[in-house]
Amino acid sequence: MGKSWLLEHALLLAFACFSLGAKIQKDTFEYIHHDHPATVAILREVNEKCPEITRLYNLTETSVEGRELIVIEMTEEPGKHIAKKPEFKYVGNMHGNEVVGKEMLLRLVVYLCDEYQRGNSLVTFLLANTRLHIMPTMNPDGWQKAYEEYKENGTVSWLNGRSNANGVDLNRNFPDLNNKVYANEKSGTGRNNHLMKLQRALELSTDLQPETRAVMKWLSEIGFVLSANLHGGDLVANYPYDETRSGLSQDYTASPDDDTFIYLAKSYSYFHAEMADPSRKPCDRKNGDSFDDGITNGGAWYSVGRGMQDYNYLETNCFEITLELGCDKFPPADQLKSYWEDNYLALLNFMLQTHIGVKGTVSNTKGEPVADATVQVTFLATGGTIDHDILSLKGGDYYRLLPDGVYGVTVSAEGYHPALKCVSVKNDMYLGSNVARQAPELDFTLTPTSEDMPEDMAALNECQQLSSEPQVMQNEISDVEEEEEDGENMIQLTEAEQRQVLQEVLGDMDSGINWAGLAPTLALSDLYYALAAELRRLDAQTQSEFLHLLPPQMTQQLPLIQ
Repeated sequence: MGKSWLLEHALLLAFACFSLGAKIQKDTFEYIHHDHPATVAILREVNEKCPEITRLYNLTETSVEGRELIVIEMTEEPGKHIAKKPEFKYVGNMHGNEVVGKEMLLRLVVYLCDEYQRGNSLVTFLLANTRLHIMPTMNPDGWQKAYEEYKENGTVSWLNGRSNANGVDLNRNFPDLNNKVYANEKSGTGRNNHLMKLQRALELSTDLQPETRAVMKWLSEIGFVLSANLHGGDLVANYPYDETRSGLSQDYTASPDDDTFIYLAKSYSYFHAEMADPSRKPCDRKNGDSFDDGITNGGAWYSVGRGMQDYNYLETNCFEITLELGCDKFPPADQLKSYWEDNYLALLNFMLQTHIGVKGTVSNTKGEPVADATVQVTFLATGGTIDHDILSLKGGDYYRLLPDGVYGVTVSAEGYHPALKCVSVKNDMYLGSNVARQAPELDFTLTPTSEDMPEDMAALNECQQLSSEPQVMQNEISDVEEEEEDGENMIQLTEAEQRQVLQEVLGDMDSGINWAGLAPTLALSDLYYALAAELRRLDAQTQSEFLHLLPPQMTQQLPLIQ
């Protein structure tokens, strides 16, 4: 995102949150702790109210005590996967005594139904272009145990109800794929994705709980792209890897997609009311952990083996983060509305991130989809490869989440020649940006190895052209700096004068924002970051025109956001 938490928050207010509705609707939702029958009843009510965009289904197994693991699907044309329409999921209440996520997801499904019927442009975009799956509770048995203590004492102990009815922590119950991928990294051989087929995993891991098995089968059936797992006990967005490479209890353990995961974690924390606030008091446990930008690498916080987050990343195409939604795991019901007010913008913004990066289809020369094709990404600027590939789905479609940058995308499949295309990724999908668009598309047609390998000069020329793109802004600023060295435009502006220039330039670039009212509330550095972010969206010629409006003194302070 590149902007500070303060700037993101100010922009949210200034932009009126991407058309979330001109009128403030009265909140009639009943904020209570919903038991399992009440949870199912809400989902059924939403399904009855919005049948055209919802479908209810249960996972293949029930909980230990026989409660269904119910999911509500929300999308236009529910019930089927559509090529180039990515799949997203939210999972709540994995730890039964961490209940805020469950209640937020129940409130969210009601919100999405109501706002779709009102014609909310953001919700309409999400449901038209994304297939959402929301499971409010993965551990209804643990919830019931915790709730019984809550009814009796008004509080819940730290661990009561955390595990399932068999006393197993579900977030320590998935197959341990981290050690497998770490061994592959050391040897330089072996896969970096989809490390263990489902049937093999089910056979080897004999201690898997029914809730875990059900989720593993769910992940194998649906090609999820992005996910969040909602927890409680702290206030932070946690991203892979959760289990450390070193075996230490605390050690930053970056995945190959570390930059992407940092971006995704910030896409939640920056839009939460308090998560990224540097002045927020930390939770009391674990000696008061504090987190820069409201995010943390899982291993840096504490190592978690056999967790669901890393399993998603290493066995499927899905990028999952874990959201800790508050210090109190089981807060009083009268606080739940404030939790919704703190979280709902972040919940919406995170779903939008399903549309970052690049997507497309892989087919052969007969027009047939090619499933399980490997999609590998390299950085054009350095030639380095992201050591985590994804696979095309049954219909040949693929979705590759990426942060801003210029990339080469190589698709390969057994029996076919590989194909290369290049793409420039500029992600400006966030609440308040007034941008609603899907990821850029790169479609591939693979030629059988029984035929000659085709020469795609158009693709090669595109890669050559894009490989120089990251240097455009740097070159323009260097030109202006050379002018300064030659003694031209040696203007020294005060901070107030810099603010005035930045305000006017930003106003020219985006007249939809009241920069005159917003600028005085922001730090000068935030205004420079805002300008850099706006420049990043422009073509090279327009970038140059705006850069030459600035005195050299100011271009030196302009942060480069590649």
